[in-house]
Amino acid sequence: MMNLCTEPAATRRRLLLLLLLLLLLLASSPLCSRVSASARARSNGGGSSRRVVRHLPGFDGPLPFELETGYMEVDHTAGVRLFYYFIRSEHSPADDPLLLWLTGGPGCSAFSGLVYEVGPLTFDLHHGRHGRQGGELPRLLYKPESWTKRASVIFLDSPVGTGFSYAADADTDGAGFRTGDTIAVRHILSFLRKWLQELHPDLLSNPLYIAGDSYSGMIVPAVALGIATSSPEPHQPSLNLKGYLLGNPVTDHNFDTPSKIPFAHGMGLISDELYEAYKKSCSIRDNTQQQSVQCNNTLDAIDECVKDIHQNHILEPYCTWASPHNPRIDKPFTSGGRQMLQLQDLHLSEISSECRTTGYTMSIIWANNDTVREALGIHQGTVPSWQRCNFDIPYTRDIKSSIRYHLDLTTRGYRSLIYSGDHDMGIPFIGTQAWIRSLNFSVVDEWRPWFVDGQVGGYTRSYSNNLTFATVKGGGHTAPEYMPKQCLAMLARWVSGDPL
Repeated sequence: MMNLCTEPAATRRRLLLLLLLLLLLLASSPLCSRVSASARARSNGGGSSRRVVRHLPGFDGPLPFELETGYMEVDHTAGVRLFYYFIRSEHSPADDPLLLWLTGGPGCSAFSGLVYEVGPLTFDLHHGRHGRQGGELPRLLYKPESWTKRASVIFLDSPVGTGFSYAADADTDGAGFRTGDTIAVRHILSFLRKWLQELHPDLLSNPLYIAGDSYSGMIVPAVALGIATSSPEPHQPSLNLKGYLLGNPVTDHNFDTPSKIPFAHGMGLISDELYEAYKKSCSIRDNTQQQSVQCNNTLDAIDECVKDIHQNHILEPYCTWASPHNPRIDKPFTSGGRQMLQLQDLHLSEISSECRTTGYTMSIIWANNDTVREALGIHQGTVPSWQRCNFDIPYTRDIKSSIRYHLDLTTRGYRSLIYSGDHDMGIPFIGTQAWIRSLNFSVVDEWRPWFVDGQVGGYTRSYSNNLTFATVKGGGHTAPEYMPKQCLAMLARWVSGDPL
């Protein structure tokens, strides 16, 4: 056997160089990549973890509510770990309902729901800087109009690739990041069962509601039906599902999209003549080639009228977007259109409080801060760059309509609340009302206003099979972000079984 210690120096150098090259080749091989991914997962504490968070960078003092963060492994083969924020009810956690909150997108983090919509935190847009070593950090404030006043809420980063959720096989073929509607539903069901049975069995008896907004209109009903129709494994308790609630929900392209033009007309954004031309030239019953050309010309004219309107809330300024912008919604009625600027690398000094969307940049700055990630217990090396909305996830939209899920759930007796901000042109309330009518449920309580502090908060109508529809006056896409007090009152009444 060759002994390096007795060989000439030149020979030893050549052998050491060959050994070094061999180690480099092994390190770059797929096998070694898989080993490094597994090693990173082991160093991060395995598939599931949790921690209690009492302080958050950017927030002065201890948190005035109970916050838990963590991961739950929902696919062992691909190493899919979904990240969550859990906040116990600030009212009566032993008795109050448990809500699973799913933000839309698909690909928008549940942190967006926590700080911009229904959670107890918000960013200070007017005095945003918070002194920290390593640079400026957005300042967090307590928001009293939080749904955690009436419920415990799990904010879940779903699907995989959203927020801080990740797959451990990312170093190989990335199969764990390939997802879609049905895969996301399966992962969410796995998460919820494991989370309740392994981490919080004390909440198994609490009323359970599945909630969300926007694109989660496709996911929430499927998750709820999955719970309703599944049988628990032997010696495993069943989940106490009571119903679901959805805001400004994507539901069915055949209802959501055609409603935008009647909405624009009703809001005075297009003329009577243009609307009549649209109804005449774009009639499905008269689909000739000449009619198609006239229809396209009419749609172009409509687009020209509304291209500078902010479709999430038609009364707010049309601003640049502060997360990778979803190119699918650049123009509301036809394809194409100008790209909105992306603001991924802004500093706090560049953020204008005039535009709501630019405030979203604060979440990007905050979530990519090392001290924040340490406080949240983020697995190191798994999400190099956090995005509020990740529209690059390889995602298959294989649920084309969620109407059948609504019909199945409500006829089984589960309660449902469907609400719409009445200034949302992206998913207008007109389309939501239309698909609800298609269920052919009888009206139990006719159209009427509902009130908060003596003022009209919106309008509501109740149907048979425990379905309630409500508009939120002044709300956009989505309603709680614009009208938090009204939406909290709406939730509190509904979960208590009281009329809106």
